Amino acid sequence: MYISTLEALAYNGPLILTRVTYKTNTNCTQRKAILSDLIQKALVEQRTLNKSKVVYAATPKARTILSYFTELKEILQIEEASFQYF
Repeated sequence: MYISTLEALAYNGPLILTRVTYKTNTNCTQRKAILSDLIQKALVEQRTLNKSKVVYAATPKARTILSYFTELKEILQIEEASFQYF
């Protein structure tokens, strides 16, 4: 759920809470807790637009982590494909 949140924010730009919830297919309560945790870890930042609209955005640190995660997934898929059962 953390990765899906970071991906939604990194690939879709700053989003309001409703859009983050929609993109990640979770409920609002779960999403608020995850966003709060990601904000504390400096992976997501909360921005206020027009003095009332709150949006969430991935930080450069989050984008770096996502690139490492994508690379790791690719490596693991290669190893899984080459693994044979006897």
